[in-house]
Amino acid sequence: MDFKINRETISASECIYEGVQEQGLELDYILPDYFPDVFKLVKCEAVPVVSDYSINGDKLSYELRCDIRILYCSESGSVLQCVNQKQTFSKTLDLGKYCENPVITLQPKTDYVNCRAVNKRRLDLRGAISIKIKVVGEKKQEVISDAFGLNVQMRKVPIKYAAKKVSARKLVQLSEDVELSSTQASVISIIRCRCMSISCEKKMISGKLLAKGEVSVQVMYSCEKDGSGGLEHMEFAMPYSQIIDLDGIDDTYECDVRAEAMLCDVTPVQGRDGESRMLKCESEIRLDCNAVKTAQIELGADAYSTTYPCSTAVSEIKAEQIPVKIIHTIHHSAKLYEGDDVPSKIYYMWCTPKNVNAVILSGENKLSLSGMLTYTMAAQDSTEMIIMPDKDEAFEEVIELDSENAGDSASAEITVSAVSYNISTDNVLTAKAEINAEISLFSSSSVKALSDIAVDGSVKKVRDGDYAIKLYYGTENEDVWEIAKRYSTSVDAIIEENELDSDKLSQSGMLIIPIVS
Repeated sequence: MDFKINRETISASECIYEGVQEQGLELDYILPDYFPDVFKLVKCEAVPVVSDYSINGDKLSYELRCDIRILYCSESGSVLQCVNQKQTFSKTLDLGKYCENPVITLQPKTDYVNCRAVNKRRLDLRGAISIKIKVVGEKKQEVISDAFGLNVQMRKVPIKYAAKKVSARKLVQLSEDVELSSTQASVISIIRCRCMSISCEKKMISGKLLAKGEVSVQVMYSCEKDGSGGLEHMEFAMPYSQIIDLDGIDDTYECDVRAEAMLCDVTPVQGRDGESRMLKCESEIRLDCNAVKTAQIELGADAYSTTYPCSTAVSEIKAEQIPVKIIHTIHHSAKLYEGDDVPSKIYYMWCTPKNVNAVILSGENKLSLSGMLTYTMAAQDSTEMIIMPDKDEAFEEVIELDSENAGDSASAEITVSAVSYNISTDNVLTAKAEINAEISLFSSSSVKALSDIAVDGSVKKVRDGDYAIKLYYGTENEDVWEIAKRYSTSVDAIIEENELDSDKLSQSGMLIIPIVS
């Protein structure tokens, strides 16, 4: 009798590289003639972003762009001055091996940035940026899906896996002119501008993906009010609607779109009267689109022959799963300052998340989300000088998970949607932040599956006697497969003979074991 094994190939994710690269920052800047002398440094910051990336063979290349802003006050006035410089770095990383269908994650962050005034006209800045890198590729695994002949019995387990993956990237340029309201003072210089995605809806149309949403632009600028310097803040939204080509996708695919702000430039536009009451905003966002089609296959987990000696080899099979995404809102509050430390005037307050960790709590169907929130305010001290102090506050939130979607690991991206503050009658400054967390829960279907089956068809098994049935006392929850394997019979024969409802015994009792050949 011929013996035949059916084999199939499934894809699984494979971590090609996970690590951190570093990039130093150096800036030796001499003020142009139109800038006043430095009297007091207020703040310096560096905001990094990965503007582009690609893989060629076993090498990853990416562009790191850093927006540097140095804020200071001159001795002659309280108007805040801003030195804005941009630096770009080209980085290359040797992955060590070729990567098929890679999924690349690049997360830059500023480790530190320090600035000092060498003299009244010269600034020296030093800092460091770290880029957390993870590259996940695709590998093929050969599995046994069925076997025929030589009275071989096979136990099968179902497994879901990502059968097909399609991805695309698209850069979108946005531009808008925004006019100041009648109550706002004219712009002297832009102090701070931020752009972040606040919504992104997706819809499939004729094999293409429609991504529609808007980005929020936050701008703070220096101005003059009542003969002295001050700050104004404004916020506006810029909509976008884009069609992305993803070859071959249809309704059987699950799609995900992630919008990330790459660039945000806000420039004041001077009118005929010499005042700047118009802002020209140019923004660039990157849409990362991924579509995954899930399939299910039954793998051989164990096998034996009712008639012939049989040996098996087993290996662990890991199949890539589509991450489950959940949205969670956190309300955080913190007491920042009290007494004489509370500023005399606050223009604006914002909050920046950092060092975010998402950890699945083992055996609890819960997730711990933690990190730091840096509260920063633009304020005025008792001498009417502008200050921008920072205050770090830790946060932690335990989130209940659905038992079906708990996953093995998690990652989270958090954005601060709103910040408010209050000064109590006893002079205590308290801040509140509303945080939106987008959490991805990852799971990998990992099963022990057959990698090979060998049957010796030249010799039959030797039984301990000539009989057609045997009696066996089974215990509650005992697996019928193990009983059938022990007596070289079939699961179906035991279930049929004993009128069982499932492949596990619901209660202890005597079983009739029919012997099949």
